[in-house]
Amino acid sequence: MNVNLRKATIKDVPAIYSLVEALAIYEKEPEAVTATVEDYLTDFEAGIFQAHVATIEDQVIGMALYYMTYSTWKGRMLYLEDFVLFEEYRQKGIGQLLFDAVLQEGRERGCRLVKWQVLDWNTPAVKFYEKNNATIEKEWWTCKTFL
Repeated sequence: MNVNLRKATIKDVPAIYSLVEALAIYEKEPEAVTATVEDYLTDFEAGIFQAHVATIEDQVIGMALYYMTYSTWKGRMLYLEDFVLFEEYRQKGIGQLLFDAVLQEGRERGCRLVKWQVLDWNTPAVKFYEKNNATIEKEWWTCKTFL
């Protein structure tokens, strides 16, 4: 299996969107995806988010979607919004390559940290992050307001 990792281009956005839909199904919330592929295309072109993709024979099989943000306590921060592989490509080391690429992106941008969320019931993801020496803060609650 010859896996290629690279920064996403506009042509990858529909595949990225498909991966997000697959993630929503895995997380048992397919109806929660209300952004459209057109929203993704517009926002990618505007630089709102970037991504790294994993491909096999030019087919996107995984992605890590991220954007710059700011920690008032630490400074520059890269936020890893979603990180997913199609199920048949998991447990093959591809996720590690994508994760490492995001960490490297953070270093190259002068970030002091990379931050993300993981669902408490997603044991494989929690174990993956623990293996990568992530700090999992269980005392902070996520808050949001839909506009």
